[in-house]
Amino acid sequence: MENKKTLILGATPNPTRYAYLAAERLTNRNHDIVPVGIKKGELFGQEIEQQLENKSLPIHTDIDTITLYVGVRNQPEWYNYILQTKPKRIIFNPGTENPELMKKARAEGIEVEVACTLVMLNTGQY
Repeated sequence: MENKKTLILGATPNPTRYAYLAAERLTNRNHDIVPVGIKKGELFGQEIEQQLENKSLPIHTDIDTITLYVGVRNQPEWYNYILQTKPKRIIFNPGTENPELMKKARAEGIEVEVACTLVMLNTGQY
């Protein structure tokens, strides 16, 4: 199975959240993860990268997939970061579907999937 380096946008150290479960399952299936979000903490050996007032986030240029766990109303502040990362695809998990961001991503040649990362992993579609 190919390692698909995955940026988890909306990462959290809270084990009851879907973003945490996705990080756990991706790690268990030997996919490298880059957790990014507003919560401080660590996920499976990776520090959660946070946007700080005086410092912008590093742009990762080797990302296969961004899996979104940020609600639509909080996504616009992440548009530039997402598009500059230039992932091969973005997975819009349930509740994150955003036609505006999907259109911007497609215009940049980024594949868009409206799906659940957890289901994709469990069914071998990841």
